[in-house]
Amino acid sequence: MPMIYFTADTHFGDPRVLRIDRRPFSTMAEHDAALIANWNTVVGKDDEVWHLGDVISKRGDCETLLGALNGRKHLIIGNNDPETTTGAQGWSSVQAYAEMVLDGHHLILCHYAFRTWNKMGKKSIDLHGHSHGRLKPMPRQFDVGVDARGLRPVTLAELLTGKKL
Repeated sequence: MPMIYFTADTHFGDPRVLRIDRRPFSTMAEHDAALIANWNTVVGKDDEVWHLGDVISKRGDCETLLGALNGRKHLIIGNNDPETTTGAQGWSSVQAYAEMVLDGHHLILCHYAFRTWNKMGKKSIDLHGHSHGRLKPMPRQFDVGVDARGLRPVTLAELLTGKKL
């Protein structure tokens, strides 16, 4: 049965993440190869991945990147996603915001973290990126960005059980 994964803030090809986010790589080539390998280790060909924004630098080839990554990929647009990313072939869908029900949980998907969100009082869950693991979460709110999640996509079950990566 296909799995559903979530990720954000991969910033492929963007050297700022090595400095600003202190990712443990000497070069962008090493960074990008490791993130692709991490993705493809957990995500199978038939799985689905929701990328919550900031995929690749504006100078990067998003279509080639998407072809190297396993799964059917959906984009929730981030602040660093140019037209070369949002218009790339290889996305199953592209939008600024989405909601879904997964395993009985109502999920809110956006690049940005919310203070309040739809159906919050009914125990919905906010998944976001953008903050690179630096934002103190609220209950039922999870940063799915690679800096907060072991540099790889994660499942809802991993988020809910608090499994350390």
